[in-house]
Amino acid sequence: MLAGAVAILAACANTQKVHDPVAKQVKLDQALALFSSNPAEGLPKDWEPLIFMRKKKETEYSLIKDGDRTILRAFADKASSGLRHQVNIDPVKQPWLTWSWKTSSLIKTADNRFRDTEDSPVRIVLAFDGDKNKLSFMDTILFDTAKLVSGHDFPYATLMYIWENKAPKETVIANTRTGRIQMLVAESGAANVGQWVSYQRNIVDDYVKVYGEQPGRLIGVGVLTDTDNTEEKVEAWYGDIRLLRQATVAGQTASPQQ
Repeated sequence: MLAGAVAILAACANTQKVHDPVAKQVKLDQALALFSSNPAEGLPKDWEPLIFMRKKKETEYSLIKDGDRTILRAFADKASSGLRHQVNIDPVKQPWLTWSWKTSSLIKTADNRFRDTEDSPVRIVLAFDGDKNKLSFMDTILFDTAKLVSGHDFPYATLMYIWENKAPKETVIANTRTGRIQMLVAESGAANVGQWVSYQRNIVDDYVKVYGEQPGRLIGVGVLTDTDNTEEKVEAWYGDIRLLRQATVAGQTASPQQ
């Protein structure tokens, strides 16, 4: 149990080091590197592997063409890993997260309420800084161990947007190993399987809903497609992920357009 939690926290560790005050200020308004700005090959610029446990098979990620745009393809066969983009953003200034995703299927036996079936065809992962003096004794031990394992600082809190089989939209599901990782159901059921679905979320409001306090700086954004617990297979696709100062068109639409 401890090893699993440490692996998750270590994988979410922040490796960014910003010592120059001017550079730090510039990075406060850093934009995410868009998948669509890359050629349709390899991995996207400024995104790096998010590995949970070295012994596990990794999800395959690659940039491909979808019509006239470049998107990120994910393929997991009994696998678990992600991609992450390190940032240093004030979420109050850029609270609006937009993205789109598509999955080939649901993971039939997945149920994120339970450790043995905690998988999702698509996830958006947000890592936040915060006051670690507020951590519980057990979380402090976990975080200290994770830092020893990874050699890097770790996020105070992680918020994941997931696609669930049965849990209704807006359901909050705590990670089975630590309360510092919380999942918010953005999509549920099979109605939109096989088509692009676009979202717009206020991450400050969602963080307050999940954690009951205001968020610290956003220090990482990631994607994660995983089937290691259920030992199933899934293919999924991600469109551009953006952090905006103002909302665009309200709500979500099932559309391939960003």
